[in-house]
Amino acid sequence: MVERVPWMTPADYEIMLFFEEHPILLSPRVIGTNIEYDRQYVSKRCRKLSKAELLEVVDTGLYQLSDTGRAYLEGELDVSELESDS
Repeated sequence: MVERVPWMTPADYEIMLFFEEHPILLSPRVIGTNIEYDRQYVSKRCRKLSKAELLEVVDTGLYQLSDTGRAYLEGELDVSELESDS
């Protein structure tokens, strides 16, 4: 089980799990449609997650799960390593 980071929202975990289940490049629109969140909100959360290095920006509007993100989901990352103001 992963430890929640104080600045993370419930949507952040769902976004990261979606990436884990679909290891391809994804846009906020595709993610939002599949996890039933607004595209703009998902886009905002993806930017936050990429600032924290949990996602990688591959191209304009395309993201993928980073190695840090994988480590977080596997419970192998000390959450104190994540920036508190991400």
